Formats: sequence, structure tokens, C-alpha cells
Amino acid sequence: MKLAGKVALVTGSSQGIGQAIVIRLAAAGAKVVINYRSHPEGAQETLAKVEAMGGQCHMAQCPQSQGYTVQADLSSVAEVQQLVAESIAHFGQLDILVNNAGIENHAPFENVTEADYDAVMNVNLKGVFFATQAFVNHLVATQRTGKVINISSVHEELPFPNFTAYCASKGGMKMLTRNLAVELGPLGITVNNVAPGAIETPINTKLLNDPEKLAALLHNIPLGRLGQPQDVAALVEFLASSDADYITGSTFVVDGGLLWNYQEQ
Repeated sequence: MKLAGKVALVTGSSQGIGQAIVIRLAAAGAKVVINYRSHPEGAQETLAKVEAMGGQCHMAQCPQSQGYTVQADLSSVAEVQQLVAESIAHFGQLDILVNNAGIENHAPFENVTEADYDAVMNVNLKGVFFATQAFVNHLVATQRTGKVINISSVHEELPFPNFTAYCASKGGMKMLTRNLAVELGPLGITVNNVAPGAIETPINTKLLNDPEKLAALLHNIPLGRLGQPQDVAALVEFLASSDADYITGSTFVVDGGLLWNYQEQ
């Protein structure tokens, strides 16, 4: 139980990669805060899976529960700050922040609207910035160390035509991670990125139902398969544990070799 006694907040954890991360961290002994924006049933499903592993009760509001659900829109700084505050109020502390929530918007560059751009940046970068700030302020106030793990993307490095705002947000996350690793290192706070490639999640449903596009993508992946949410969650568990205490400012790519083999069709 590498994470026994720790409390982790995972943003955007009602489904997909976020849900897998919550379950993995809970299995390692952490208490977990499950965040959702508009999918409460998914958050409850995540909570049920956590509690089935041995939590003491099955209600989101039960103080003894291993999991707790909180609704918050990561594009709103006020809601981000409230999310962190409520998480701390419920469990008494936070030790691990996983900035997982993210959105993308497919559109040719010339057609991207200001609203489209703002929606992506506000969740993927501004939300991460201010969630991390609130988390760090808590650690400083309580004189404790902690871990920030950002779920980035291979597209912090790899161009992705028609997803320019998304790529810019992930590139910004890469530099945010490096900068904060240097700034927060003296406080004993580590900051790292996990950069998934093509992972089999609900966001890729359209791709999964298009055999031609799926085959072209798989051709670019040396391991010959899509990643699973558990592939990402396993690495997050490691980075959240004391085994990774001397690792900070790094990006860890989880993509089956896609980044070094990708060719745009």
C-alpha cells in the first residue's frame, strides 16, 4: 500500500483515464477525490468501484469513505479553488494533485473561434495553473511536501493539424511543469507530466468506430495497439509514490512508440 495515508485529488475523473487513475491510487491505499463537471453518474460509478475495494461505506458524503465526489468546472478559477478547498475540508489534507481534466476541439485553424480557443485554454491550462496554485498554497500553509502530476499529451511535442489550440495548451503545460519543478523543488514539491498517446477512452469513440482511420493510426504505433487507461494510471501511481521522490520536471510518454513513428496521413 504505497499511498496509505495520502489523499489525492484527480480532476476529470468520472470516466476514461481519470477514472482509471482514481481506482489505481485507491488500490494503492490513497483516499481519493473524484472530480466531475457534467457527468455525475460517471463520478458515482468511479466512487462505487473505489468503495468496492474496501472503503468503509458507500455514500459520497460519508467522512470515513475512501472516496469523495465534487462537481467543479475547471474553466472557472472560483470553482477550481472551491474544489481544492472542499477536498481539504473533507479529508483534512491533500498530498497528490493529478491535473487530468482536459478538452479538445477539432477545427481548421482558420475556423477556430475565440470561444473555441478560450474553452480549450481555460480547462487545459488555466484550470491546471490555478488548481496547482491552490494545492501548493495548502502544502505551504501546512508545511508539507506533495506531488503534482499533469496529464499532458504527446501533442506537447507532436503537431496535430486541426487541433492547434489543444496542442498549444499541452505545450504550455510542458513549460508550466518545468518551471514549477524548478520553483517548487526547494519546497519538496515535485511536478511531472504524463503524456499519453492514443488511449482507448470515450473521447475516441468516433475513431474506434471508423475502421479505416483506426487502422491508419495503429500502423503508426510500433506496439500495434491502442493504449488502455490502466497503462497511464500505472505510471501515475509510481510518480505519486515515494519511489519517485527524486523525479521532477520530466515528461513521461505513454504511447506505444507513436511519438517517434507518427506520420500524418
